[in-house]
Amino acid sequence: MTDEQLLRYSRHILLDALGIEGQERILATHALIVGAGGLGSPAALYLASAGIGKITLVDDDTVDFTNLQRQILHTQARVGMAKAESGREALAAINPDITIVPLQQRLSGEALDALVASADIVLDCTDNFATRHAINRACVHHRKPLVSGAAIRFDGQISVYDLRRDDAPCYHCLFPEGEDVEEVRCAVMGVFAPLTGIIGTMQAAEALKLAAGIGESLSGRLLLLDALEMEWRTVKFRRDAGCTVCGTNGDGRSGEYLRRSAADRESPAGACRPG
Repeated sequence: MTDEQLLRYSRHILLDALGIEGQERILATHALIVGAGGLGSPAALYLASAGIGKITLVDDDTVDFTNLQRQILHTQARVGMAKAESGREALAAINPDITIVPLQQRLSGEALDALVASADIVLDCTDNFATRHAINRACVHHRKPLVSGAAIRFDGQISVYDLRRDDAPCYHCLFPEGEDVEEVRCAVMGVFAPLTGIIGTMQAAEALKLAAGIGESLSGRLLLLDALEMEWRTVKFRRDAGCTVCGTNGDGRSGEYLRRSAADRESPAGACRPG
């Protein structure tokens, strides 16, 4: 670690639980953030400022005027710019010493699988169930920790799915694919601006803890926030032995999901999503 890094990250280094070794692990980490909107914005900003060594930021959308109410990576001057590139500019301004890779594309199939394989930690900041399930399968396949958040209206949620532990549940264990779940979007239902900041910042906190190897993650716990009443509650859950993704014969563990048709897998990365 250089003298400049020792100074920049000194307030982390002063933490007994983190110290120089923890900060060095953070500096050596590659985080994949899927979605550069309401959740991805604060998550990316805090990971960059904290010194995550490499951030791959993926979003196929462009900055819209309506995004500015909550998507703090972007500015009015960058309306119309690709969100991934706008995010790169914002992150580079905060910490020019880290590597930032902006990708303006839809993630699915082999492209998603390869990106997850290359990362150490994955943050799901997307806006639809199809993408979330695809990311989960890739994370199960490569045993990469997944930090997943959601925010809509005044309701937020966050959990960690860390399949490096054999007894850990995956996203599909908690939210089985194919169930009759209502898909709601910010464009239709609205979202309280600070809520995305709260959840996105917590995603960054969980990712940094995983990177540094400190504390207890949210694996097996789902935190739910009612921001209107400012009340939190915790739901504990376990791995589903019969899960079709992370179970013994699940398609995530076997990589069988890659054989599905591209039409079944393809789904855009977005900004915020149902809670």
